[in-house]
Amino acid sequence: MNKVPSNIMALTSNTSNKRETVCIFGTGDFGRALGHKLIQSGYPVVFGSRSTQKSSLLPKDAEVLSHAEAAQKAAIIIIAIQRQYYNFLAPLAEILHGKVLVDISNNLKINQYPESNAEYLAQIVPGAKVVKAFNTVSAWALQSGTLDASRQVFVCGNDMEAKQMVMDIVRALGLTPLDQGSLLAAQEIENYPLQLFPMWKFPVLLSLGLTTFFFFYCLIRNVIYPYVTENKDFSFFIAISIPNQICPVLALILLALVYLPGVLAAIIQLYRGTKYHRFPDWLDKWMLCRKQLGLVALAFASLHILYTLIIPTRSFVRWRISSQTVSQALNNKTEALDITNAWLSDSYLALGILGYFLFVLLGITSLPSVSNNVNWREFRFVQSKLGYLTLVLCTAHTLVYGGKWFLSPSSYRWYLPDTYMLSLIVPCIVLVVKFVLVFPCLDRPLTQIRQGWERNPQHSE
Repeated sequence: MNKVPSNIMALTSNTSNKRETVCIFGTGDFGRALGHKLIQSGYPVVFGSRSTQKSSLLPKDAEVLSHAEAAQKAAIIIIAIQRQYYNFLAPLAEILHGKVLVDISNNLKINQYPESNAEYLAQIVPGAKVVKAFNTVSAWALQSGTLDASRQVFVCGNDMEAKQMVMDIVRALGLTPLDQGSLLAAQEIENYPLQLFPMWKFPVLLSLGLTTFFFFYCLIRNVIYPYVTENKDFSFFIAISIPNQICPVLALILLALVYLPGVLAAIIQLYRGTKYHRFPDWLDKWMLCRKQLGLVALAFASLHILYTLIIPTRSFVRWRISSQTVSQALNNKTEALDITNAWLSDSYLALGILGYFLFVLLGITSLPSVSNNVNWREFRFVQSKLGYLTLVLCTAHTLVYGGKWFLSPSSYRWYLPDTYMLSLIVPCIVLVVKFVLVFPCLDRPLTQIRQGWERNPQHSE
């Protein structure tokens, strides 16, 4: 076999129709899946393995050679093995000199090692050009072709030409490369697949906390109170009635919490007289997860819609309606239509429908596939202007629904107000403060501050 010296192999991007040979070290699940995909995309593939015996699991068009022989046949070598086995590459340092080594490995936990796997690989083979890529794509996605959820491939490396070659391969596979900079970014890229919904942690924990609080709050008011005071068993309320009280309350509170950090940020900027001071960390983190808060709120609003739709089918509701009908028949008296109540009922239903429609529109606009197709002004109009309108409609829906009971003593069981009253606290605070900030005496200086004006520029950071 004629061996081609590694130092004369050109490292050029794929600009012709003929694909360059790609070498893969490792015949595991990911190595095989990537080999299949590369061959389908027109790349000749050679596997470097300890055993040169061809396995039926490997692509039939791929060649299997020893590590040294396979490395000599390609300028790009994909290292599809775990970090703990990298030491076998040290004796191959001379052959790998000048080659592009693509590190695709992941760890079992975040920041498992002091340096990234890619940086460790660069230490073992100092003459190679190490590029981090493909670690966010699963073998299953490559094999099944289901790449919609993992189409982005983060790429980083110190050599621009080597990165470009890898990104050409990424594009040829139908994926989208994202240049993350130098190899210093490899640690963050390796941590990315290990993160479990990082921006969802606060919204989910907050929702669970509020759900637990309001569940026991409703349990005390709607089940324990009538049982203690009237000896009535309403324990079945736990299945439908209590969840249908919790869901709209959480939807309204979480929606208000989406816009509360913006209001707080405006107050802080007005107080400081500059936009160049950093917000507190808690406010920064809060603002970063506003989209997730809004989507969780939309989920609770959707559950409220579903619970409301099944109300007529409930045994308790059918029993109550039939009892009222029988009572009117026995008394030979028909209750007249209360026009005021009819207006209130239709009004709060109409406000709820309009509010939910805008709520869904906000949720759709926040999806990446939609938000990427609108410009910043359009996105801000929907998320800000229509967002506040949604909050106004949903708050009005709640006020019209229970406003008449605010002064009713029966609404305060054991001096505890109804849940809808508690749900109005945060939205009303947000809307009142936002209304005040709209006044020209505050809106004008706030706009100037956000455009770069400073009250005391000598003290800015």
